[in-house]
Amino acid sequence: MLIDIKYSVLFSICAFVFCLAPLFGGGKKDTTLEQVESDSSANDISDSNETVDPKKIWYNYKVPQGEPVPFHEVWGYVMEKRESEYRSDMPITDLCYFGADINMYGEITHIPNPDAIKSRGFKGRTHLVVTCEGRSLSHLVLDPKFNIRKEVLSTLANAAKKYDGIQIDFELVPLRDAEHFRTFLTDLRSRIGNSKWLTVCLPARLKTDSIYPYEKIEPLVDRIIIMAYDQHWSTSAPGSIAEIGWCERIVDYAKTVIPKKKLVMGLPFYGRTWQDQSLGKAWYFSGVNKLIKENHIDNVSYVDDIPCFTFEKNIKVTGFFEDTWSSVVRLRLYASKDVDRIAFWRIGQEDENFWPWLTIQ
Repeated sequence: MLIDIKYSVLFSICAFVFCLAPLFGGGKKDTTLEQVESDSSANDISDSNETVDPKKIWYNYKVPQGEPVPFHEVWGYVMEKRESEYRSDMPITDLCYFGADINMYGEITHIPNPDAIKSRGFKGRTHLVVTCEGRSLSHLVLDPKFNIRKEVLSTLANAAKKYDGIQIDFELVPLRDAEHFRTFLTDLRSRIGNSKWLTVCLPARLKTDSIYPYEKIEPLVDRIIIMAYDQHWSTSAPGSIAEIGWCERIVDYAKTVIPKKKLVMGLPFYGRTWQDQSLGKAWYFSGVNKLIKENHIDNVSYVDDIPCFTFEKNIKVTGFFEDTWSSVVRLRLYASKDVDRIAFWRIGQEDENFWPWLTIQ
């Protein structure tokens, strides 16, 4: 989809990005957008004061045909403080509560209470999702020579008492810590015992990966959630979050190294937009001077002795997003591959018309 938007900029176009971003949600690393999404007024970027019906579809919407797709396990991610986006009629067997984050000091200072989900009528299994952002922090947490690792393991073992399982989502493990990551999983299993589930999120791969080798991690955990999304991301060229052909190649490889019972294929509910140019950045004087000339800017003025300007520019925005049609196509693809466990990132971002197309067998 292509959108032409005309707007004013005061030396940058950052305001445009923050207005448009809520329409498309964001992937797992776009946590800054979560704050904007909660403001429903930010979802309207038009110049009109007309009230927009949030349930009306404003494009040529394709409706699937046929029967709902059955799966044995359906995992869904729920953000803390967004528990209301879960409904008890959703066909979900496992809720992953997002989450507990390891801070810059290597501490887990907050563990969400699963009662916030259970109070909304969820009867299935709950899993605490634990994240660790940054390669340097991941190294400090995973390398056994640092005491941080023991403290993290101890905190997680205690947190597991309130949950059915712990899910590790460490997406920035350094290559030198690949073995440490696996021993971390082994130690965590020992701490929480076999009565609790241990699951792990791994990036989508088409072949054996040095950091996240599926075949070596699989024996250590109960389930592997393959994050089959972000094929195209915020700084890549525009494209689908997860092209159907790409998803097929991902699942075909995963099936060769992960047993059926442990394989959970992740599906996206979110979309992204890309603009064909970005002026929100730092500049050399020569670059600013050239920008002024090329855009015929004639209103440079001094504000508190600092030169500034405003100009208008047309840009092209490309958006790829998910709806019921695309999600059902993925469901049927994975079902045709004899995959009976799926996961959604994340509940709240979906087309509400999707849920009747999914059943639990």
